Amino acid sequence: MKSIFSAMLCLIFSSVFAQNPKLKIVKLAPNLYKYTSYNTYKGNIVDANAIYLVTKQGVVVIDAPWDATQFQPFLDSIKAKHNQKVVLAIATHSHEDRAGGLEFFKAKGIKTYATVKTNKILSATKKPTAQFTFNGDTTFNVGGYKIQTFFPGEGHTKDNIVVWFGQNKLLYGGCFVKSIDSEDLGYVGEANVKQWPQSIKNLQKKYPYVKLLIPGHGNGNTPKALNHTLELLKAAEVKP
Repeated sequence: MKSIFSAMLCLIFSSVFAQNPKLKIVKLAPNLYKYTSYNTYKGNIVDANAIYLVTKQGVVVIDAPWDATQFQPFLDSIKAKHNQKVVLAIATHSHEDRAGGLEFFKAKGIKTYATVKTNKILSATKKPTAQFTFNGDTTFNVGGYKIQTFFPGEGHTKDNIVVWFGQNKLLYGGCFVKSIDSEDLGYVGEANVKQWPQSIKNLQKKYPYVKLLIPGHGNGNTPKALNHTLELLKAAEVKP
């Protein structure tokens, strides 16, 4: 009996510790926040960063929590923190850590957006799509703020876009930009590694005066992450 009880305790504790960490929210600038969610990738807990903007007309969310169990707590946190509802959500490419919340957001009455390319990929893989599509380079005007999307070229995926918040000089690079502490390129199963360096240079040319840069994974908010991504790409070239 004692051994059975001990085994049950082990199962309970292993289940608790197997759960992903809860979502974290950090203020970056007036009305701009980074939220970080977590999921398991190759047996390791991995973070995923994204952004939301609070305006007088509601909250604009870029991407979605990677952990589906955090979708509702995320909306609840925004409501409690800002007394605002999310009115618009933009996915920056088709992977689950970016577009995984589209169906949930639509069910909540939130307008969902993705590029034409992203929606085509989602549709082809039989995954939920966004309600509305746009070209890679588009400006959304919400509550006195301009939110500019830009397609720099293929890189992490063929549909990756970045988001520029000009009033704060903040660039959300998503998975297209590796964090300053990244040691490799991460998942490249759908990447265009050959085109990626030029796409990074296109981004640097488009936005030469970035104050804060938020990568899709990892720590830091420095624009130096762009050059670090180039270094990782160069290192990947010389590997056999």
